[in-house]
Amino acid sequence: MGPLFSKSTALRKGVKITDEEFVQLRDFIYGKSGIFVDEKRKYLFESRFSRRLGELGLTSFTDYIKFLKVDRGQELKQLFEMVTTNETSFWRDTKQLTSFRDNLLKEVLDRQRKAGRFELNIWSAGCSSGEEPYTLVFLLLETLKAEIARWRINITAVDLSEEMIARAKAGIYTEYAFKTTPDEVRKRYFKEVEGGWELDPRIRRLVKFAPMNLNDPLAIKRIPRSHIVFCRNVIIYFDDAMKRKVVQAFYDNLLPGGYLLVGHSESLHKVSQSFKPIHNAGAIAYKKEE
Repeated sequence: MGPLFSKSTALRKGVKITDEEFVQLRDFIYGKSGIFVDEKRKYLFESRFSRRLGELGLTSFTDYIKFLKVDRGQELKQLFEMVTTNETSFWRDTKQLTSFRDNLLKEVLDRQRKAGRFELNIWSAGCSSGEEPYTLVFLLLETLKAEIARWRINITAVDLSEEMIARAKAGIYTEYAFKTTPDEVRKRYFKEVEGGWELDPRIRRLVKFAPMNLNDPLAIKRIPRSHIVFCRNVIIYFDDAMKRKVVQAFYDNLLPGGYLLVGHSESLHKVSQSFKPIHNAGAIAYKKEE
């Protein structure tokens, strides 16, 4: 009965984290994922991790840190779920996506046509539960129409969270995911099922999902060279050193003339001088010059 009592106590009252424990856990998370947690967010550790400590029968963050260091990797998956934020929806940031469709996508497709290469590689880094890469498929279908049959489209979507990747592959979404989605898109590509709306399997097959840590250079090297990289609302969680590391990896991955798109609240101004900022209709993209 002892461990059960400990669990209920942890769940009811929460487990307090000391300054020293916070630093140790923060540094462990940073070393494994590159995600940096500011001291101002210390309270999140207590609120998010207390339940997990209770499930494990642990009564202190010191015990949890020791457990992480001897665990064979399964707990890391739980850890990543707790430190990532998965706020997303279809057509998120409509202005940016419209600008991308009407300008950058058109430019890249025209360049490929002129070169006689009907191939397009897109990398969605930090794809969460799949709304972003699936939105990119919708944009491609809308842009290419029947011509898409001529093209070899490769969309690689990765995320730190294995749970989010599983949801993306399942392709079933609740009403919240459609808060900025045109009604005709849902009618065309989804059917109502128990628990939400299921995406057409033909659309799902166009995206290759995989769990991946952006702090893993070997994993990044396995991503096909890209014409376009989307990494929106991800680098905001990194410190300057990790931002530079990841953005350089995107630069190396991109083909000459390719584009990197980040979130509207993110900027490469102090991160990298390698890209050329491109301004289109209120949206900024970063180009790897040819």
